[in-house]
Amino acid sequence: MKFDHEVDWLVAGSGAGGLTGAVVAHELGGEVLVVESADVYGGTTTHSGGVIWIPGNHLMPTVGIDDSKDEGYQYISSLVGDTVPDERVRTYAYRADEMLQYMEQHSHITYTPLPLYMDYFEEHPGWKRGGRSMCPGAFSLRDLGDEAEHLRRGPFKGMGMIFNMTVVESSSLMKMTAGSYWLGAKMMLRYWLDIRARLKGRDDNRVAVGEALIAKLRRSLMDRDIPLWLSSPLGELIKEDNRVIGAVVNKQGKQVRVRARKGVLIATGGFASNNEMRQQYHFKPITTEWTAASPDSQGDGIRIGQQAGAALGFMHSVWWSPSYILPNGDTISLISGKAMPGSIMVNRMGKRFTNEAQPYEEFVKEQYASDQRGEKAIPCYLVFDSIYRKKYVVGHIKPTSIQSDRQVPQEYFESGLLSKADSLEALADKLGIDAAQLGETVSVFNDNARKGLDPEFGRGESLHDRYYADSKVKPNPSLAPLEQGPFYALRVEAGDLDTKGGIVCDEYGRVCDDNGEVIEGLYGAGNTTAAAMGDTYPGAGATIGSAMTFAYVAAQYAFTGK
Repeated sequence: MKFDHEVDWLVAGSGAGGLTGAVVAHELGGEVLVVESADVYGGTTTHSGGVIWIPGNHLMPTVGIDDSKDEGYQYISSLVGDTVPDERVRTYAYRADEMLQYMEQHSHITYTPLPLYMDYFEEHPGWKRGGRSMCPGAFSLRDLGDEAEHLRRGPFKGMGMIFNMTVVESSSLMKMTAGSYWLGAKMMLRYWLDIRARLKGRDDNRVAVGEALIAKLRRSLMDRDIPLWLSSPLGELIKEDNRVIGAVVNKQGKQVRVRARKGVLIATGGFASNNEMRQQYHFKPITTEWTAASPDSQGDGIRIGQQAGAALGFMHSVWWSPSYILPNGDTISLISGKAMPGSIMVNRMGKRFTNEAQPYEEFVKEQYASDQRGEKAIPCYLVFDSIYRKKYVVGHIKPTSIQSDRQVPQEYFESGLLSKADSLEALADKLGIDAAQLGETVSVFNDNARKGLDPEFGRGESLHDRYYADSKVKPNPSLAPLEQGPFYALRVEAGDLDTKGGIVCDEYGRVCDDNGEVIEGLYGAGNTTAAAMGDTYPGAGATIGSAMTFAYVAAQYAFTGK
């Protein structure tokens, strides 16, 4: 069979999973090629916090937390039950830290455990109060040279965030303490002292979160001269004797037949931006407009794998997260703000429907449940008072102590993203909500909030609820009454980070058919695959952590057989 190009390892996708698989394969002696359908690299990873969730990682003792791989396995197993093959759960629990140590040794990757960022379900055995979720740190775009121009940028670029923040820095700034202001001043000074960039009118050269993770991995590829073809989507897979031996790649409009002697790794992301697939597999209502994933998350790798005989799993499942849509169409995940005291979330009947402070995936599941009961919860509204508005960040909107209402882009108000009124009754009228019902909801909530209680939904009782809350508020840092006008509402959609259903893989990342048989030469990682986490979300970073782990495992198996 004639080929135009030959390598040992062909990787489709330039997110964290794909680039990890490329680095590992090269370190194992392979000739590697990475192809990316977009004209920029990084995928949905650059839209994320870049956090990875690694149970039993070797750095947890540095923050005073004891953990083990056995406990990590116990925790994941208690969440997924028998919905995910036990071998796949074990691989993640027992090899995730192996991946991390390998990447620390062989790439620019560095991670710091977050000692206060707890797993999401403290009632499950094996839960830890922190340390498994890890921050990727920062990186200078100058170290990428011209390749910095091709990095996909995250959603906060161009939204008034003049300097980039790591997860650690962001958490500190949100506390709005004296230390927060001191840190902000230092970061602002660092930004303005980069005189060369400021004179050229460039963005902050210091990138963080998902952008930093991808930048570090891209630099690692550059160190090894691993080629990355942009605007080069993966086409059909080429099989011989029922084994995948390569693929057709549409390299900038020209079909190139690439032989892959060791295998093909599909890591092209989910299908969050493919409306046809979302309508087929997901709850209604659903739209691609609410996702914070890359616009190139079109499910191409899933369809290509399926054409080669791959089975599909968890196609109904999503990494849910509430989101809001800016007037320009950009979608932002609402991670911070919904747990702060002085706020509630209501459906369009004017009723609360869940614990606002709970993990974001669980929140959206409850949002859908409320909507399916006929309670008009999509969209819903984050309602808050002027005390909240003065003190807290909501999404990317800064408090009035920093950004007054006049400084907020007026199209936010004109579009209905943000609403404001002197009274709750007037706010309800603007939102099309029954004023009496909203008033009753707030009255009942306020009476309980003054006591630090939420008898209906238990808000503020868990460690997770209190993480994004205000520790200065007593007795419950997540609860305070809404009582001082003007009042505000932020329109909130049933959003997501990406989908988590796709081609079925075994514990080595090998793609399997409907009979459970391995399709030799074909591997998968990340959101292209049926999630190793099943329909759950154990902790911050489980998305990227599992993507990198199974990309590492796949490359190891392809080159070493173990």
